Amino acid sequence: MSAPAGLRPGAVPGPPAPAQGAPAGWTGAWVSAALGVAVEPVPGGPVADVRLLTGLALRRNPRRPHLLVSTVLGKHVPTDPRLVRSAARLLGLLVADQLAGEEPPTDLDGAAALLVDALDPAGEPSEALLERLDAAVASLVAGAPPVGAAVLGYAETATGLSHEVAEVLRAAHLHSTRRRVPGAAAAAGFDEEHSHATGHLLLPDADVLAGLLGEAPLVLVDDELSTGRTARNTLRALHALRPRDRYVVAALVDVRGPDDVAATEALAVELGARVDVVILARGRVRLPDDAGPRAADLVAAHDLRAHEPQPDGGPGGAGTGDVRDLGAAGWPAGVRETARHGLLPGAAAAFDDAARTVAATVSDALRTARPGGAGRVVVVGDEELMAAPARVAWHLRAALRAAGDGTAAVLTSTTTRSPVAVLPDPGYAVRGSLAFSSHDAPLAEPGPRWAYNLTTRVADDGPAAGPGRQRGTADVLVLVTDEAGDTDELRAPGGLLDRLAGAAGTVVLVRLPTDPPAATATVRQPPGTVLRGPAFGSYAAEDVGWLLEDLSHVALEAPTAHREAAVQAGTAHYAESLPVEYQPDAGYQQLFARSLATSAARVARAVAVVAELVLAERGEDVVLASLARAGTPVGILLRRWAALRHGLDLPHYALSIVRGRGVDEVALDHLRAHHDPRQVVFVDGWTGKGAIVRELRAAVEAYSVSRGLAPGEGFDPDLVVLADPGRCVTTFGTRDDFLVPSACLNSTVSGLVSRTVLNDAYLRPGGFHGAKHYAALAPQDVSTVFVDTVVACFDEVAGGVAADVAAVRAGDRTPTFEGWRAVEAVGRAHGMQDVNLVKPGVGETTRVLLRRVPWKVLVRPGAAADLEHVLYLAADRGVPVEEVPGLPYSCIGLISPQSVGTRGEG
Repeated sequence: MSAPAGLRPGAVPGPPAPAQGAPAGWTGAWVSAALGVAVEPVPGGPVADVRLLTGLALRRNPRRPHLLVSTVLGKHVPTDPRLVRSAARLLGLLVADQLAGEEPPTDLDGAAALLVDALDPAGEPSEALLERLDAAVASLVAGAPPVGAAVLGYAETATGLSHEVAEVLRAAHLHSTRRRVPGAAAAAGFDEEHSHATGHLLLPDADVLAGLLGEAPLVLVDDELSTGRTARNTLRALHALRPRDRYVVAALVDVRGPDDVAATEALAVELGARVDVVILARGRVRLPDDAGPRAADLVAAHDLRAHEPQPDGGPGGAGTGDVRDLGAAGWPAGVRETARHGLLPGAAAAFDDAARTVAATVSDALRTARPGGAGRVVVVGDEELMAAPARVAWHLRAALRAAGDGTAAVLTSTTTRSPVAVLPDPGYAVRGSLAFSSHDAPLAEPGPRWAYNLTTRVADDGPAAGPGRQRGTADVLVLVTDEAGDTDELRAPGGLLDRLAGAAGTVVLVRLPTDPPAATATVRQPPGTVLRGPAFGSYAAEDVGWLLEDLSHVALEAPTAHREAAVQAGTAHYAESLPVEYQPDAGYQQLFARSLATSAARVARAVAVVAELVLAERGEDVVLASLARAGTPVGILLRRWAALRHGLDLPHYALSIVRGRGVDEVALDHLRAHHDPRQVVFVDGWTGKGAIVRELRAAVEAYSVSRGLAPGEGFDPDLVVLADPGRCVTTFGTRDDFLVPSACLNSTVSGLVSRTVLNDAYLRPGGFHGAKHYAALAPQDVSTVFVDTVVACFDEVAGGVAADVAAVRAGDRTPTFEGWRAVEAVGRAHGMQDVNLVKPGVGETTRVLLRRVPWKVLVRPGAAADLEHVLYLAADRGVPVEEVPGLPYSCIGLISPQSVGTRGEG
């Protein structure tokens, strides 16, 4: 797409023509004009024109290339905390009226009118207007009776909003999280498909869980309803845990189309429950059909990118601002700083008192640091931590005034995971960004993070205009984080603290005590629930959603020799039970460590090639579906490459495939219900002879027929792998037979998850295939070590990736299944009629030695140096090793024939 008329690529455009009927000064005008997006209020909206509550920006998310930027949320835009709190409390009052069955009281109209006046984009609201709004809403809240309900808010954008709604209702409150928290059991999980970070966990204390599972109405709170799909996913998940009669979905804005509204109404009928929607504004967003590609072109043409984390500190170079560390700043230990594990109604007073104490401590520090006045102050929250920073900001203004600083302006905003394009135009909602690396590992997934509108882009002059410089927009930045976020990464060059110090003259750090989860209650998930760590598996919740049934409570292990005899005799299928997990000795563990150190860069290179091929040929809106469990570490690595090199947050699921039984169709149903099946990419680690490739294709084709999907509407059965020595697929990192170190171990390198199980004796109707979580093996777990070691090599291999990708694309990628013919020849040479007993390649040979009854190992001359772990295992198990000249693989494992007619693994 070319730039708008008269605009050279890379230049900063002038003010766009106002959208028809849009308020003067609307911060959605640039995107509306350049992209052709129409944001229209729906007549009869409850409180305000939707354009008063939102601006527009572009983002690198092909699932939804535009971003509605809230003017009252305090997330992307620093906002007066009185405006943030008043809007949220008004929403809470509307919910209370809905639950009570009353029309909004007459005096609510007056407060709503004040909110509309304060949101006029043509100018800043006056101090007097904000005070009147704050007082009017506070009076209404004080007079509102308690409402019997439970409140659930969504991370990361609605955690502060739901907190205020819950306080108005005097209700128990829980928000979802993307953090892994040791000791916290997940009560449920659900997905937000359009988001950059799709997986949500619910980690309530036992007493809060009792509220979620009680009879009182459940109120879901989000900042916006774009399609309503996230709310519907949540309702299904929680209704399966505990059906109830009534739900309320509350949001600041509702821009659902007619089909999405109908889908929510249909869900209410399906659940047999009442589902009400309560909002402040209703509108419609109309996108051109080519919005995704056009948005990408705009980002490229005008350099509207979110800056990547830089090692040199803030927007003007290394951070130079005065940094004052106030520690907890008086926030008492034992006062919960967030509703990640839940807050009961009685906690409201202590929370408010704690925020007031922090505000007083910050005010005292600013009097010392800036005796002439604080100036413009922004209290910056840390991702999910929104409610406490916003409340501190609300009290800080009063504390500064009480201390004699009558001119200080206090605003609040929060960091985010979402990459948003930046443009210094008054008609655009995001005009500056600070990029930094995450700093709350290992509780959350590492990657880039951003703080927006704390700086303003200043365009370069001249024909080669680039991203320009940035200047700070605040005199003081107060960062409020928690103990888990106060790490070396926070304080490192290029970390958040350093970036803030480059954007303001004074930076204040407040570190709230992290209140741990109290007693938790374990809930067995209903059939068809997506499982996530840490409740299931050791990977981060964001890394993968397991489309599996948790069978950790079932004794499924059987001695290897007994399993092998039953499988080969045809009296059992290999997926009906599990082998006993091999526990490596110290020598083998050292071999794994050496193998990983030696091959990590090679694995990283293959990951990069596959990721770039997938993004180039399948698009940036792909959904990764790894074949559990060997494919799962590979899916995580592909996801990490996409995040770190492209700013993408790809959804990733693991599902079961069983040789002779096909792919788990319930898992495919789940993927099709939540994503476009054409966007799903199946992932595995390597190919052997191609049995799983053929199984996948046959299963996907049969599924399309059974579901009545027309050609081009269903899943693409092509598998992507790191290594394709069998020449079975078209998308691969290499066709060399090399060691992917995750093949060396079992569950301890695969998220502590077992092989998948298909046994009707233990699986519930309507559920996924099963697997076990071997939590007891946590001390031996190297799953994250493997992933992190490979990721650490990404920078090292990045320079050669383009050439590698070009070489793959220029070569003949046609599958020939040469490996299958080679296996047949090896089988004939050794008197083996069943090719399923011949396991080619280093990965498959390792599996034979770890969990089958091996007969012998064939090795290509000269390959022994790369097969140290295979030779170690063979010696340990007394398996003979034979060199075979001309072997097409580095090695082949032969399973000991037990009988004729096998149902063995492929």
